[in-house]
Amino acid sequence: MPEGGIEDKLRHEDMLSLEEIYVLIKDFVELGIDKIRFTGGEPLVRKGVVDLISKVSRLEGVKDLTMTTNGQLLKHMAKPLKEAGLNRVNISLDTLDPVKFLEITRCGDLNAVLEGIDEAVNVGLTPVKINTVLIGGINDNEIRDLIDFTKKGIDVRFIELMPIGEAAGFAEERFVSNDFVLETVGELIPIEREDISSPATYYALPGVKGKVGLINPITCKFCANCNRVRLTSTGKLKLCLHSDREIDLKFALRNDRNIKKIIKSSIWTKEESHHLEDEQYIIRNMNQIGG
Repeated sequence: MPEGGIEDKLRHEDMLSLEEIYVLIKDFVELGIDKIRFTGGEPLVRKGVVDLISKVSRLEGVKDLTMTTNGQLLKHMAKPLKEAGLNRVNISLDTLDPVKFLEITRCGDLNAVLEGIDEAVNVGLTPVKINTVLIGGINDNEIRDLIDFTKKGIDVRFIELMPIGEAAGFAEERFVSNDFVLETVGELIPIEREDISSPATYYALPGVKGKVGLINPITCKFCANCNRVRLTSTGKLKLCLHSDREIDLKFALRNDRNIKKIIKSSIWTKEESHHLEDEQYIIRNMNQIGG
């Protein structure tokens, strides 16, 4: 997060209402999308999100309903989310050091996240996955400690630092290849990829249920297998997370346009590849995109 917070805050009318989000999700599902993920930003701060998940979970055709969260509110919301129909959660966690955690998040409570992880496991929002962005000089000495979560049946995924938003200015000097994970923990065993569209390659410690995933958008692009699109909180369809090109579905929805026709024609123009390796970075911070 920016140190001074987000300056350009959105007006309520600039964002999709929960009702509009549901209408658009319904259209996507009717076109064949069967996996929905609520992410952000932070989805759990959105008032009414549990009710929205309950409605989406009842849509015919939805096979997997998931969420990526920072975990701050998860301890108290895990059970209602599970009861509403959420299948599982990914939790963003870049360090187990309380001081570093506060520095990275600006205002986060590490204990709240750890308690949220435990509660997610307890209520069955599984498999729980932890997403960790490797940052040189910050958390590259915590790899073994984070991998210990796999002994509890939790998956831990290491993501290469991408030059986006606040990280754009120091991404090159702080970049750590995911090969460093394999060098640090040499006993990791490769696991066959179950889902070809997954951005992660997986490994595991011998005899341990949880998996270690490596997501390498810089050193090993997975664009050829990408089948994902993102709908932002302001109703923009992003066909590639690392592209500034967006299709305005909110305008189309509020002006009675044929949403399904727009989605179908847009999908055929999905970018073949991102170009982070050529220093072509998106303008907006991740915390401004939402989805």
